[in-house]
This record gives sequence, structure tokens and C-alpha cells, in this order.
Amino acid sequence: MAFGSRRLHIIHRTGFRYAEVVEASFNEVRMTPATEGAQMLLNHTVDVRPAATVQSYRDYWGALVESFDVHVPHRILEVVAMSTVDTAAGAEPVPVAPWSAVLEPDLQDRYAEFLISSEYVDDAGTDPEREAVVEAMRTAPRPFDAARLAVDSVRDRLTYTPGVTDVSTTAAQAWQSQHGVCQDFSHLTLSLLRAVRIPARYVSGYLHTEESAQGQTVTGESHAWLEYWDGGWHALDPTNDRMVGSAHVLVARGRDYADVPPLKGIYAGGQSEGLGVTVEITQL
Repeated sequence: MAFGSRRLHIIHRTGFRYAEVVEASFNEVRMTPATEGAQMLLNHTVDVRPAATVQSYRDYWGALVESFDVHVPHRILEVVAMSTVDTAAGAEPVPVAPWSAVLEPDLQDRYAEFLISSEYVDDAGTDPEREAVVEAMRTAPRPFDAARLAVDSVRDRLTYTPGVTDVSTTAAQAWQSQHGVCQDFSHLTLSLLRAVRIPARYVSGYLHTEESAQGQTVTGESHAWLEYWDGGWHALDPTNDRMVGSAHVLVARGRDYADVPPLKGIYAGGQSEGLGVTVEITQL
């Protein structure tokens, strides 16, 4: 089954509020949808207040990063990114590669960075509470079946609960809490896939409504899912257990959330807190 493509206009608002006046801040933003495959970015702007000159570059993982410095005293930093993008129709992943192809030494070396533990993704094989899942995955007929088992196991364990975890929660902590959001579902699934030597990477972006909503502006969300290697990269959305397709807008990839935050920065001054995040998506 496949869903048709969509043209989506996305407005993403975020920022920081500082406890004291900040004399200077240095920031980077990853809010630009990628042009890749059948997904195409049509236009994109980013508005920063206080005003700043924005420069862009590609990070190590291939995402477009917009960076800027603010050198006037400020208590609030606001960032508004606006993008229009054509998204691709989706299709269910199908099994492609046998275990021998996934475990081939050259491939393991090529994707080594997506096989090791990272800041938020531990080695599930060393956790006694996840050991049974890892062993069951190792005996699955194909990597495709192991990936399916990983998603099912995470969904059986975690209840989607906003506010219980935060951006610093690790996969192990999410497993213990049994609650989490899309970031936690993705980190936990990555921990299981990497434990059985299936290369797997974290994906960040936006999520529109499951059904087409042409002409309507809806409250969207920043979203996370993953891709694993099975003769090629295949996308999975473990939070929603659905195909990745026209409702998903790809922005960035990395080992885990630490590689792809929408906004991060350093500054001179007191403590900061988020202004909150809003994402509005209109299907054109």
C-alpha cells in the first residue's frame, strides 16, 4: 500500500529565554527539509530575532545547518523557520538482504558509526532486561524479521507519554521508565538493532497528519524515526508503527538525537529555558 505525495508548508517556531541579559550567543539550526530522492525542498527561510546574519553549511552527516551569532544584549532568542516541501509517497519495507550480506565485514566497516553505542543509544546486548529480545533477534530468519521484532518489543514496552522523558533521556532510561516519546522509541529501537549488528541511524524531521488534509493548517510536530540497512536503507517509524511516507518530512540524520537537534547554542549569561516549540503544517 502507498500514499500519494504531498506539498506541505511548515512553520517551525522555537527559541530560548534567558534568566539574565545575554551579551552574545552562538547558535545553529537544523530545520531545513532535505532534497533527497522524491522529497524536494521548494523554498526555505529562517527568521532570527534579534536579527543576525545566517550562514549555512553541511554537517558531517549531510544535513543543512544554519548558524548565526547574536552580539547585541538580549533576553529572548526567537527562531522561525518556514519551508515548503514536496514529500514522497511511501511503501512498506520489504525483506531484501540475508544476514550474510548485513554482517559482511566491508559493510560493517563502512557503516561502523551506525553500529556502535552513542550518547543516547547504549548497547542493548549488555542489558540483562533486553538480553532476551536481542537473542530472539539474532535467531530471526532475516534482518527484516529482526527489525520487525525490535519495533514490536519497544512498542510492547513503552507507552507514549509526553513529559516523562526529555531530550537527555537515554535508551536505557526510557526502557526503565516504560514511557517516552518518539525520540525514546527511536533510541530504544536503535539500541536493539545495533546490538545484532544491523546498521541503523536516527532520523529527525516533521510529521503531518496520517490522512491527507488538503487546504488545512494543522498542528504538526517535530518527529523522530529511524533507518536500518537491509540491502539498502529502509525507514521505520517505531512510535506510530507505520510506513514512512508523504506525512514524514526528512530534515537530518545522525547516530542519535545529539547529532540532529533543531536548535542548539552557547551563550554568555545566566540560565536559559526553551520558549516552547510550535509546528504548523499546511497541505497545499
